[in-house]
Amino acid sequence: MTNEEIIRIAMKQSAKDIGCRAEDFFRDDNIVVPFVLGSDAKRYYKLPIGCNFISYGNNVVAASTDECIKVIEDYISKFEFYHCFETPNMRWLNEHLEPLGMTVCFMAEYYLPDINLLHEINCQYELQVLEQTDFSELYLPEWSNALCRDRKRLDVLGVGAYDGDKLIGLSGCSADANEMWQIGVDVLPEYRRKGIASAITSRLALEILKRNKVPFYCSAWSNIRSARNAIKSGFIPAWIEMTVKPIEVVNEMNV
Repeated sequence: MTNEEIIRIAMKQSAKDIGCRAEDFFRDDNIVVPFVLGSDAKRYYKLPIGCNFISYGNNVVAASTDECIKVIEDYISKFEFYHCFETPNMRWLNEHLEPLGMTVCFMAEYYLPDINLLHEINCQYELQVLEQTDFSELYLPEWSNALCRDRKRLDVLGVGAYDGDKLIGLSGCSADANEMWQIGVDVLPEYRRKGIASAITSRLALEILKRNKVPFYCSAWSNIRSARNAIKSGFIPAWIEMTVKPIEVVNEMNV
């Protein structure tokens, strides 16, 4: 699989996620489309969603519901595309969304593997490829980024690092889309800074590609440790998203 094939698969999936065309991400101008959560959207998206902004570095494609669309149109015409994701400008957005009962919720950066950079990284510990049947006893707090208890059926593949018989690091991937599997990583605190995270991340990415799926990786902009691991493991920034949800939904998250 080439880098060009990987980015096009990602764009096609993003188009399915919000109801636009993959070609929209190549445009030079910002656009708004009606929000449609596709039947083949990534499986972690949950309604209600007022708007989802996506940029692959050329423009912003904003998919909006009817109630938010005027505010969203005004917003993306007011700023250059990358400024739409900056907090001073988001203050304007929130001021105009709040009367509609909406607010900015999730913001994240997504990474894709660069085939020219991705390779197997060695560490001093044994690595083992794990299948779904190996996860049953691993739904524990220390592995909550690698595996998701609420979506066990989607956890399809992993790589464990072992110190003897002790599991000390785990990368897992969830089948969040038909062609794209998302990687999450955990390393026990006492074993960090030893190259384990990048070893299990890169190995899992290679295993995913062997299965003809595209691995992807997500982190908050503030999670420097996670972003560094992505880059060290052979991933590069590919797209960003910002999601608008009802204020009441966001308040429930903060309880």
